[in-house]
Amino acid sequence: MCFEDIPQYHTFLKIEQIAKGWSSDTKYYVEKESGEKLLLRISDIAEYDKKKSEYEVVLLLSKLCLPMSKPIDFGICNHGENVYMLLSWIDGYDLENMLSQLSSEEQYKLGFKAGQYLKKIHSIKAPLQQVEWEIRFNKKIDRNINWYKNCDIRFSGDDKMLLYIEQNRHLLKSRPQCLHHGDYHVGNMIYSPNNGLSIIDFNRFDYGDPWEEFNRIVWCADCSKYFASGRVDGYFNGEVPYEFWQLLALYICSNTLGSVYWAISFGEAEVHTMLTQANQVLDWYCNMENPIPKWYQSL
Repeated sequence: MCFEDIPQYHTFLKIEQIAKGWSSDTKYYVEKESGEKLLLRISDIAEYDKKKSEYEVVLLLSKLCLPMSKPIDFGICNHGENVYMLLSWIDGYDLENMLSQLSSEEQYKLGFKAGQYLKKIHSIKAPLQQVEWEIRFNKKIDRNINWYKNCDIRFSGDDKMLLYIEQNRHLLKSRPQCLHHGDYHVGNMIYSPNNGLSIIDFNRFDYGDPWEEFNRIVWCADCSKYFASGRVDGYFNGEVPYEFWQLLALYICSNTLGSVYWAISFGEAEVHTMLTQANQVLDWYCNMENPIPKWYQSL
């Protein structure tokens, strides 16, 4: 990889590759001669338009005073073969590894902050030409169900999820749409004792129903029911509408069915993870008889 055509390259003192995360980007920790720390993301040139849109979204979000990596530069590098994005570096620890070391009250407070930050992200409306949510998500539901029914893997209780989906599709009608982070959960958050909570990795951004963004809360709840509860309360400022829970259960059911098929290409261990999560979801929702999950408790 050639970095010489990145304008700030001459100031780079250290470049270390970061070997973690699910993104297709190659990521590097960069330290400048001045001591400034940066995050460098490298993508294939074929993704130029997508990455340009991502950078523009990060620029927009940075104006909302969110605790996140700040955009610094964007362009083409490696003799035209790659796209680069330079962002400010966030010092701290992966939140999912830190939550268990904090008190239940601290976990809840961090979740509350995460909910407030998500509300800010959702203040950015979707483009006017966006297809109606009811049409878009029904297509996604149909795709996930077909994927699940056409693969050889099943879990007990899948009929409960399928029935819940069919009984609640009507809730998708006339839902608003806004900007999504795209993968909002503890795995994309950084914790630092001084600065609290920061949000990272906006590379999966999209647009949709703001409440659908909570579909990844299963990972938060699995890590900490206090954090997950705080995230909901922070978003709604403690006044959670019942329809939110009904829709969230619908979104989680659809995701759960689709994730079983998705996991197959990643191997047996990932399939096992998704099947375990499916059983966990059924338990949280009492076999889909109660849309308010067991893990939710407002402190």
